[in-house]
Amino acid sequence: MGIDTVRAGASGETAGSRREQRGWYWYDWACSVYSTSVLTVFLGPYLTSVARHAADADGYVHPLGLPVRAGSFFAYTVSLSVIVAVLVMPLVGSLADRTGRKKPLLAAAAYTGAAATTGMFFLDGDRYLLGGLLLVVANAAQSVGTMLYNSYLPQIAPPADRDRVSSRGWAFGYAAGSLMLVVNLVLYLAHDSFGLSETEAVRVCLASAGLWWGAFALIPLRRLRDRHTRVAAAAPTGLRQLAATVRDMRRHPRTLAFLLAYLVYNDGIQTVITQASVYGSEELGLEQSTLIGAVLLVQILAVAGALAMGRLARTYGAQRTILGSLVAWTLTLAAGYFLPAGAPVYFYVLAAAIGMVLGGSQALSRSLFSHLIPPGKEAEYFSVYEMSDRGMSWLGPLLFGVTYQLTGSYRSAIVSLVAFFVIGFVLLARVPVRRAIGEAGNPVPERI
Repeated sequence: MGIDTVRAGASGETAGSRREQRGWYWYDWACSVYSTSVLTVFLGPYLTSVARHAADADGYVHPLGLPVRAGSFFAYTVSLSVIVAVLVMPLVGSLADRTGRKKPLLAAAAYTGAAATTGMFFLDGDRYLLGGLLLVVANAAQSVGTMLYNSYLPQIAPPADRDRVSSRGWAFGYAAGSLMLVVNLVLYLAHDSFGLSETEAVRVCLASAGLWWGAFALIPLRRLRDRHTRVAAAAPTGLRQLAATVRDMRRHPRTLAFLLAYLVYNDGIQTVITQASVYGSEELGLEQSTLIGAVLLVQILAVAGALAMGRLARTYGAQRTILGSLVAWTLTLAAGYFLPAGAPVYFYVLAAAIGMVLGGSQALSRSLFSHLIPPGKEAEYFSVYEMSDRGMSWLGPLLFGVTYQLTGSYRSAIVSLVAFFVIGFVLLARVPVRRAIGEAGNPVPERI
């Protein structure tokens, strides 16, 4: 950030900052439908079915001449999209940091992702490569947009309010996901009444997420404002900027220690989000309507869970609350391994457990990190934070896909993700957060 940036906590909340906070929530409302309807519910099983339709007699497809089991294609494509995002994010983050013009970059990311998602309407037959390409573009665009969106948090909320603002943003997103899933469920279950085949209904649901994303992104783009900076013309760009930021972060080793812990356990969270529907459909033999209902349950409970964990953080501190959520994640995945096939009620119980910890663990991680950023470096540090979010998020899907490819069992694939939560817990528990906040030059909240 530049010398013209005014930290939100310097003079307390104003009417302008409250207006920006409300606008900021709406971007979560806009893009979360992609995560819910596309990435979590429809695209995994549907793209897998398209890949299987294109597969050879042994069940393999051959993108770029490489033999890939059709059941692993979606997981591998998610991994590729993350690698693309990691290559793009330092370029965009550097540009945002040097110019202060986040809004045009956020608009470009949002509408690139929305266009690619809308284009999924044309994914049919054996066009698995088209589906893979659109997924890479949409997922990378969402990552870049989320990076820019997160970096607004220290600007629009004073330190004492960040857990609340961050949790409300996540709750807003899950509320949007719930609403769209209800519409999707009606369309999918009653597709004959609308004159659509089951495949056409899925394609409409995919495309509607892109239209939603593009339409509601207009609200934050109207309400958020740029903080212009004055930076020397010789400022580094792209990967050089990333290297400079990382060198600076080495002066704050406890901030880096938190990022490492977050990188590990969030990889597990992201993989569960993207692969749960594949596990439910392929291993447990559940119908698409059951999967939609389960994800709808997750979305509804995640609204309450995010707000509840925000309140718990006020009493027990964000770090302890996150650690508790990681224990819950571990127990939930372990229980998921033993779910009987063809029994929707147990899958719903698992979904309820996920919903109660999903939003809060992510929201509190974001607000906790905002306290660990040295004043004046919010944008570049949040760029690295988002890269930490996405930068190893290819390992979870890769582990999931490789485990399935080696064992042919989605049960083994899902339980392999427990490692991310156990290791993440150990790493986070070792971070002295209060000391890290003080060393970053920020006031230490009473509860953290």
